[in-house]
Amino acid sequence: MQPMNIALFQWLGAGHAPNPQLLWFATLAAEGASWLCLALLAWVAWRKPAQRSYAMATLVAAAVAAIAAHALADALNFPRPFATGLSPSYIEHGARGSLPSAHASVMFTLALVLGLRPALRNVGLAVFAIALVTAWARIYVGVHFPLDIAAGFALAALITASFWVVSIAVHRFIVPLIARDDARSARPARSLGA
Repeated sequence: MQPMNIALFQWLGAGHAPNPQLLWFATLAAEGASWLCLALLAWVAWRKPAQRSYAMATLVAAAVAAIAAHALADALNFPRPFATGLSPSYIEHGARGSLPSAHASVMFTLALVLGLRPALRNVGLAVFAIALVTAWARIYVGVHFPLDIAAGFALAALITASFWVVSIAVHRFIVPLIARDDARSARPARSLGA
C-alpha cells in the first residue's frame, strides 16, 4: 500500500520543483479553505433559522471528527511527506502524525452531515467541493499523503453514519417523550373541588 501511496503523492504533490502559480493557490487553499466551510455554516445559521439547531449539531459532529482524527494520528504516528524527504513543507506545519488528515476528517464530516438534510444538501455539496480542493492542496504543499486524505474521508463517513443513527434514535425515542411531557404540562389543571 505504501508504494502506491508514495507514487500518488509524487504525482499530486509539488515535490522539490513546484509550479509557482499552483503553489500559491495550494498554499491559500491548504491554509484558508476550511474557513470557507465555517463561513458557509455561519451563513446557514444566520439565513436559515429553521436549520440553526441542525447547524449546531453539525458543528458537534465536526468537533468529534477533529478529536478522533488527532487521537488516531497521534496513536498511529505515520510520518508526513516532508518528514520523509519527499517534499519540503510549503506551509508551516508540525511533524506530528498525519493519518488520518484532521482537515479532511472535519471538512468531509461537515459535508456529509449537511448532505443528510435535504434543505442543506446544496451547502453540503459546496463544502464537499471545498474539502476536495483542500485535500489536494494539502497533498501538494507536502503535509499529507493521499492515504491520509482517504483515511480522513473514511473517518468522516463513520462519524456521519453514527450521527445518522443517533438522530434517528433521538427522533424515535426522545422527541415523542418531550412532546408527551409538553402535552401534559399544557393541559389545564383540574381544580380540587371538581
